[in-house]
Amino acid sequence: MHPIAFYVGSLPIRAYGVMMALAFLAGLYTATRRARLVNVSGEIIADVTLWLMLGSIVGARFVYVTTYWKQEFANQPFREVFMIQHGGLVFYGGLIGAALAGIIFLTWKKLPVWKIADILAPSIALGSVFGRIGCLLNGCCYGYACDLPWAIHFPADHATAGVAVHPTEIYDALLNLVLYLALAGLFRRKKFDGQIFAFYLMGYAIFRSLAEHFRGDYPTDHIHHGLTSAQVVSVGIFTTGVALWFWLKRKTQAKTN
Repeated sequence: MHPIAFYVGSLPIRAYGVMMALAFLAGLYTATRRARLVNVSGEIIADVTLWLMLGSIVGARFVYVTTYWKQEFANQPFREVFMIQHGGLVFYGGLIGAALAGIIFLTWKKLPVWKIADILAPSIALGSVFGRIGCLLNGCCYGYACDLPWAIHFPADHATAGVAVHPTEIYDALLNLVLYLALAGLFRRKKFDGQIFAFYLMGYAIFRSLAEHFRGDYPTDHIHHGLTSAQVVSVGIFTTGVALWFWLKRKTQAKTN
């Protein structure tokens, strides 16, 4: 756990923020290279990435604040709502926020929404790898106690009290790396626009639910019939991915017939 990456003078630079910046840079770089394969301008990818960045931060922070209002914000100065450098972003909120921002921008510019979504999808998974490493350095999203050889220990003053816990952040990062490699490989063989993005939604929902099984940081009121809040949302995300896949496939077939 190393929440402070380095100092600029007396100003501390949070490791979580550094990893989020690296996530966006890695995503932009790989998406731009992928865009060349389908003759999409790198400038378009850069432009939409700015919108995705804004949408994801707003969405991720909004969901986190509303979810943990009582525990972390009710008795704090209102400015804490905006202190994202302290951590506190919900990925699914960021995904929804980014999707809405991206659709608005691409529709406004009359650009192919699903074609560009396919370009971006693998890079979203890659960005999540960096994001989860940021969680590990920040000490959030930790697992429950275990005695496995690969268990990790946070400092004694951490919420885990220094006991050995599942490295859920590492589990999630590795699963997202697998998802990135799979989607990047499928991209070259896709049959219709939107296919890769739909597969991303389905794949991420499954992998996230697996990693969530080992999480130990949720308050009891965030467990619903044995499922974490993220697992509940994952059901909706997976269903959306399946529906999107069938809809876009049928839409493409109708055009070719």
